[in-house]
Amino acid sequence: MRTLMKKTASILSLFALVAVHPGRAAAQSQPATAANESSAGPGSAVTPSRLHIGPGDLLNVTVFDVPELAQTLRVSDTGDVTLQLVGSLHLSGLTTDQAGALIAGKLKSGNFILDPQVTVLISEYSTQGVSVLGEVQKPGVYPVLGSRTLIDIVSEAGGTTSLAGPDITVKHLDGSTATVRLTKNALTTLATDVELLPGDKVVVPRAGLVYVLGDVGRPGGFVMENDGRISILQAVAMAGGANRTASMNQAKLIRKTANGYSQIPVQLKTVLQGKDGDVPLQAEDILYVPINSVKAAVYRTTPSILADASSAAIYRAIP
Repeated sequence: MRTLMKKTASILSLFALVAVHPGRAAAQSQPATAANESSAGPGSAVTPSRLHIGPGDLLNVTVFDVPELAQTLRVSDTGDVTLQLVGSLHLSGLTTDQAGALIAGKLKSGNFILDPQVTVLISEYSTQGVSVLGEVQKPGVYPVLGSRTLIDIVSEAGGTTSLAGPDITVKHLDGSTATVRLTKNALTTLATDVELLPGDKVVVPRAGLVYVLGDVGRPGGFVMENDGRISILQAVAMAGGANRTASMNQAKLIRKTANGYSQIPVQLKTVLQGKDGDVPLQAEDILYVPINSVKAAVYRTTPSILADASSAAIYRAIP
């Protein structure tokens, strides 16, 4: 009888051990899956497996049916966390699913749990927002807890300014970049939308400017709005045309090069008459149209480029 009682006690102890380490039960996988699905939240456009862990993030780590192993951990600046039984692990750069699999593998290889079901959730991001920089109405950092799109974020920043360039650059936290074109500085004209995650940066650069100085109706700088393309004829038209006292065949195109500024003669009269080919301008080009000193002797002296540049204004084409 005593021998039978000892065998019975051993069997009960074995069942108790299995109950403490529930990874042996096949029915555990379904609750862990449900936890993963519910963590995305209602209406979330992105699942946790697409969010990467980064330094400073706050993690919730749970092992199904082993509540004593549940931990809330802050990822260190080096991307490491210290877990019970397992010790230090490097989790930065992993998805939550990858981190859960890594922790489960450590628990299993250490013979702590035979078949652990580990769930890792990011409850707080170190950078819970997307930075919007450059030519937008309200630059800043906008909070993002899940997935947002470029249109959403730029709209929240008040849209682009009148000086915004045609290309928006998105710098993702993982180091990749994407470029999206704005054809008319309107958000509805985005060729493709881009999904944004916490830590991403949106840079809206200023459009290129060309300058028309000298004896023209409205000297100044002009935004290259037409997808960044503008020609001499268009620039002169935006500047109100050349004055009657202008020296049309003495115009100069001043362009910045790697070796400094170069001057290119422009036969503006023949270009305006269509006898000479129009020339495309580059950002920061200066088209200088001097005054004919003979014609304007009674009006004023010959101006310098610097004097005209100091009084120039920045203009945007009127749609």
